[in-house]
Amino acid sequence: MDDLKNIIESLLFVADEPLTIERLKQIISGAEAKALRAALEELTVDYETRLGGFYLNQVAGGYQIRSRPEYMEWIKRLLQPKPQRLSKAALETLAIIAYKQPVIRSDIEQLRGVDCGGVLRVLLERKFIRVLGRKEIPGRPLIYATTKRFLEVFGLKNLKDLPTPKEIEEFGTTLSEEMSETAGDDQLETEDSEDQEQIQPQPESTDDTDSVSKEPSPSES
Repeated sequence: MDDLKNIIESLLFVADEPLTIERLKQIISGAEAKALRAALEELTVDYETRLGGFYLNQVAGGYQIRSRPEYMEWIKRLLQPKPQRLSKAALETLAIIAYKQPVIRSDIEQLRGVDCGGVLRVLLERKFIRVLGRKEIPGRPLIYATTKRFLEVFGLKNLKDLPTPKEIEEFGTTLSEEMSETAGDDQLETEDSEDQEQIQPQPESTDDTDSVSKEPSPSES
């Protein structure tokens, strides 16, 4: 198929989620996986050579055209998106599910030490997690796992791309050191400003008795 690369590019352009090789095979009848991968590699090289406003990213088990981060400021001005922030509790719960999946609610709550019902509902609504089924134990609790949406938002090809505990620890150590250095610099700046305030020349005091003529007392007159 001579125009296979162009067909794939058009599909990637209109798709609202990453397209996998299997999905492309379903759409493009007769296309072999090897030919699809070759065409995707050509597109990747084309975009990197051009260095335009977008690139081809391999994420969530598929391929997706994404705008380059350096042009985010202008894109935000156009779209004016509402920031979708996750609370610290939601991020902690999501991290536990990502690393421990498949996992049930009681296991999550045991690790966090607090109730997670509300947070789980939020993560389900955001489509960051999904229900795999029920665990065959008393109560038959729901089993949770992350979704492709989770991989897509966090820019991961698959769960193997998650940072290891060692990498997280090293990042935390580096971050703590940077924060300590920043705090030290702020303390030095504060001390310098206090020293400057202390050595500021004081205004000369004027003695009112020197500026007003002394009237003679009755005994002197």
